Amino acid sequence: MKRNKYAIVAIDMHRGHLDPQVATLPLLPAENCEIVIRNAKKFFDEARRRNIPIVHVVTVYRDCGEILSNPHWKQKNDEPNSTRRGIATHNIAGSPGTQIITELYKNGDYIVNTKKRYSGFFGTDLDFLLRQMDVETVILAGINTSSCVLCTAFEAFNRDYKVYVVEDCCDSMDGQEFHHAAVMFIDRIIGEVIRSKDLLEIL
Repeated sequence: MKRNKYAIVAIDMHRGHLDPQVATLPLLPAENCEIVIRNAKKFFDEARRRNIPIVHVVTVYRDCGEILSNPHWKQKNDEPNSTRRGIATHNIAGSPGTQIITELYKNGDYIVNTKKRYSGFFGTDLDFLLRQMDVETVILAGINTSSCVLCTAFEAFNRDYKVYVVEDCCDSMDGQEFHHAAVMFIDRIIGEVIRSKDLLEIL
């Protein structure tokens, strides 16, 4: 197991959000998907060259009951104009949406695929894995800045990790105003928001 005080945690960078052909929720515009994937690939490749481990945290549900047991998601799934409409079929085990974007995964990366809610820590062994690698600083990338990245950043902070969020490797399907609001909260309260090029200079 790679030991490093840094680890990149890629949140939900799967086809269910970033591949317009199979996505099961309203997603980023196709051009935004391409930008995030391109930026993240470049950043991840350079991080691997520096022996920084990458952990892919992926949302996977056994069935729709695990999704709809959340009352808010059940309500939004039934609302015609909700951005979460259709969440009942999102990332069911075995579906194409659960597959990590091919360009972003390499042999030697780690996968945590038991995420069920917004936080990458809740109900998963992410914290256990990071502690095994002696990680002190969590570097977050992924989708959505305004929900899963934000919640994971809060939890990482509460568990006493130093937190970076790589802004050009994140985006939100809720729109740019939500992305920027999340970035503002994180940078003010939780950690540091930084672009990949600038973070590589620090690392």
